[in-house]
Amino acid sequence: MTVLLMPAWPSSAAAEESPPGANDFACEPSKAHPRPVVLVHGLGSSMSQNWAYHSPRLAGAGYCVFALTYGHDKRTMGWPIRPGGIIAMEESSKELKAFVNRVLRKTGARKIDLVGHSEGTVMPRYYLERRGGAKNVKRFVALTPLWRGTEFGGAAILRDFGAALGLSDALTETVAGFCASCPQFLRGSDYLNDLNADGEKVPGIRHTNIVTRYDELVIPFTSGLMSDGGKNIVIQDACPLNLSEHVVVARDPVVTQLFLNALDPRRAKPVEC
Repeated sequence: MTVLLMPAWPSSAAAEESPPGANDFACEPSKAHPRPVVLVHGLGSSMSQNWAYHSPRLAGAGYCVFALTYGHDKRTMGWPIRPGGIIAMEESSKELKAFVNRVLRKTGARKIDLVGHSEGTVMPRYYLERRGGAKNVKRFVALTPLWRGTEFGGAAILRDFGAALGLSDALTETVAGFCASCPQFLRGSDYLNDLNADGEKVPGIRHTNIVTRYDELVIPFTSGLMSDGGKNIVIQDACPLNLSEHVVVARDPVVTQLFLNALDPRRAKPVEC
């Protein structure tokens, strides 16, 4: 099952390269932007691939920008291509916690802001809600999130049908053997049910959710609209002719302006379509 993948996987070496403008640990947060921004990539991607467009624009706006590649499966060690984010999200959240702690320690900042794309929206919730991360984060901007999961390819329906035949566990375990995080994205997964039991919004954090009507992987796209708080933005409400889908939001200047406005509402600028 290939859920929420970026279009091409980077080489192992490229996956460890920082995107332009990111990971200068000598960066000192300014008075205008006192919180570093940590970028969290999507499934199958890497920091360099997912954030090559947005990272330098964030840095150009005066932010200290940081990014990580997380979630490698140890079985892919030595492969020329190593997709990120494929281990269980509970495990990936440990990597995010360690990285955020390093950013705070190096920069001296009290809190960070998170910007995540795809898996980079739902994996951080485990860090925030189960690993004590909420106290370290002020704003969380989620690009193409899926708070209530996806019906991509009818996989959730197939899982539920399998349950009636006593095959659901076997199907899930087979998929998880290749990609432990993949079943966790599905509507009604144990992972999402656990996190959503207390609501979708994380108390104390200012959420902004940016979705696109043309999302072909988060189905329905409205899964990314928080039902209990936060600011929800549909790209096409701002720019009706914008055709960005799940992957292209990582390279869309409209999206850049939307999340720059979300990170600093006092200096928000009109979105140019």
